Amino acid sequence: MLHATELMGAETYDAHGNFLGRLTELFIDPAEQPNRIGRLLLGRGKFQPLVARYDQVAFVAPGTVRLNCGERALETYSPNEGWLAVRKDLLDQQIIDTSGRKVVRVNDVDLAEQRMNGTVELRITQVDVGLTGAARRLLQGLVSSTAIRRLQEKLPAKLIRWEFVNLIEPDPLRRVKLRITHEKLENLHPADLADIMEDISASERQSIIASLDEETAAAVLAELDARLTTQIVEKLDPEKAAEILEEMAPDAAADVLADLSPETSQELLEEMPGKEAKEVRQLMQFEENTAGGMMNPDFVFVGESATRDEVVEWIRSKDLNLDQLDAVVLIDNAAGFSGSVPLGRLLLGLPDQPVGQMKYEPLIWVPPDAQEKEVFELFDKYNLRSLTVVDANRRPLGTITVDDVVTRLVKII
Repeated sequence: MLHATELMGAETYDAHGNFLGRLTELFIDPAEQPNRIGRLLLGRGKFQPLVARYDQVAFVAPGTVRLNCGERALETYSPNEGWLAVRKDLLDQQIIDTSGRKVVRVNDVDLAEQRMNGTVELRITQVDVGLTGAARRLLQGLVSSTAIRRLQEKLPAKLIRWEFVNLIEPDPLRRVKLRITHEKLENLHPADLADIMEDISASERQSIIASLDEETAAAVLAELDARLTTQIVEKLDPEKAAEILEEMAPDAAADVLADLSPETSQELLEEMPGKEAKEVRQLMQFEENTAGGMMNPDFVFVGESATRDEVVEWIRSKDLNLDQLDAVVLIDNAAGFSGSVPLGRLLLGLPDQPVGQMKYEPLIWVPPDAQEKEVFELFDKYNLRSLTVVDANRRPLGTITVDDVVTRLVKII
């Protein structure tokens, strides 16, 4: 095992033993191989730096590199934005540990040697984000590599395998050249990704949100602090922002738009499809701290005479967000609210049993202008998981779930 910091400044010789310069940088070419050191940069003082390819390296050790060719076989250095530089782009930089779900700083990079056909390929295996890497950096050049290695054996190691590393690159064009994707981030829970985004810079947040699919971006924005969400949405392309808002629950989208300037809010509403924009506009008429401001107008409602099997089949046939389905709202022949059936009761009901016989008692509902304090008290008193909001004619307008209540309570706290 070698470490990148042990190689920086290493004396480099050609196949005949002639000194060529000192190693000043290691480059990865993600387009060729995502973890292979594809190029070695050799500094030569006032002369043009040289570049050695991975297949021109014969021997590598701390402080020394030997090539299998002469100087004439090497290229002169020309900057390439498609290369990832270990010293410039990794050492001391923040990265995302997708396994540990946090932002960390790189202290060193561990390299493994692969010998084949008289050459030595260096492959990145893991990054060091702990005391071992920090101590190695601090003592490099002051004591021997052997002494440093003996010391680091006594220190706790903190390493991240290279496959769990997600780089942060704010420049969209360079991100494409480096082939950096955020697929690994999309597999994280939105709450974990939101925590990560709070620890990085504004430009880095924009880069990540712009690269996520709309559904994932919407889930992350719903978990972020309202101030950060507003900053992100304001800087997004209007079309992209509208697509993300479309994927959010209408009440969450309404909260985001309410915090934007009227001009920006109107622009994004115009970019959204008609049905979604109409729902959000209706919600924006209610005060944020009222039942109307908390409710989600996307809910499941059925006639109270329908049977359990009919309702289950109907739910299966619809494109619904089942993660947010806590209860089914019941309506009578006049389309008035007549109760609700918790999902657990529905699943345990008899096949031909009318859902009206399964409804929760007592009948509980709130008008849209009810204050959030009243909503909290009802959830607490009756141990509710959802609460229906009705209009003056007692027709259901939307539902408030326990998740909505928790989110609002966290904001208050």
